[in-house]
Amino acid sequence: MPIPEMALTPVKSLQWEVFPPMPTRRVYCTPVLHDGLLYVMGGCSESGLPLDAVEALDLESQHWYTLPPLPTARAGASAVVLGGQLVVMGGMDAQQSPLASVEVYSIDEGKWERKAGLGQPSMGITAVEKDGKVYALGGMGADTSPQALVRVYEPAKDQWLPLATMPTPRYGAASFLRGNKIYVLGGRQGKLPVTAFEAFDLEVKSWTRFPCIPSRRAFSCCAATERAFYSLGGLQQPGPHNFYSRPHFVSTMEEYDTEQGVWLKPTRSSRMREKRADFVAGCLGGRVIAAGGLGNEPTPLSSVESYNHVKRRWEYVAPLPSPRCSCASLQTPSMLFLIGGVSQGPSDAVEALCLRESV
Repeated sequence: MPIPEMALTPVKSLQWEVFPPMPTRRVYCTPVLHDGLLYVMGGCSESGLPLDAVEALDLESQHWYTLPPLPTARAGASAVVLGGQLVVMGGMDAQQSPLASVEVYSIDEGKWERKAGLGQPSMGITAVEKDGKVYALGGMGADTSPQALVRVYEPAKDQWLPLATMPTPRYGAASFLRGNKIYVLGGRQGKLPVTAFEAFDLEVKSWTRFPCIPSRRAFSCCAATERAFYSLGGLQQPGPHNFYSRPHFVSTMEEYDTEQGVWLKPTRSSRMREKRADFVAGCLGGRVIAAGGLGNEPTPLSSVESYNHVKRRWEYVAPLPSPRCSCASLQTPSMLFLIGGVSQGPSDAVEALCLRESV
């Protein structure tokens, strides 16, 4: 008998909370959460230009505050919270060139400060904070090639130091911090999706390779629970043995069991209910969540589904109040935020799927 990881939350205890809309409509923005405030930085405007706008939502009072703008307008940047500071790195400028600049916002002082740059321009960095240091992995360089760079920021010295490079260069990867390891899945190399699954050990400063994601899909999503990693949905490109003549949306779910160290063989019922790409994935109450995105409909999807790992099947959850794709997302233990994105143009919607303790 497998040991249950935790009591699985009933579907009805997952409910949407709709927050007041952002003052600025945006896509490819960068959100972080600190001390009950949701900060939304930069992004792309309706005219397609990067924004310097910074806005913060007080989750309790549901009031938006306009903060001092980013010194450098940027879209698709990466950010982490470091103590009482927000560290924003990389992204793209108005010429669609990657940025090397790093800027830090002091929450107490209410002002921005430029810090030591990344050394090389990068967009699509995956970044994590651990023990007061920032780790920046991968990215796309100024020549549009994927990077294998791993850099650590030490705030006391205001410097970035190089670490052992990733075995697979990539940008836009998913990263998950588990103990002393940063797990990195997927991402892109130009137009090609990456299937590599690797982990960086922060203690011994070295990389381990795991079995690759079984199938190659663009605009797929990754999620992780304590017991498994998941690769979900996406756009399947036509292959040599594929009778489809053009890319098509898929409902694929691939699950890596960390105890067995293998990708489990998918079953018919383990596929998502809907084919989707460019959606938001996360985990709430022991369930993997897939929300919104694009599918075989003329407009973005409103459907939301959750994976019941006990029954190995997907179950519908309350639909997304504002259907959209390309959302920024943010995960807490009890909330999965979808921020901005695209419906017809850039969206101002901020919504969170919440885990209600009692219904």
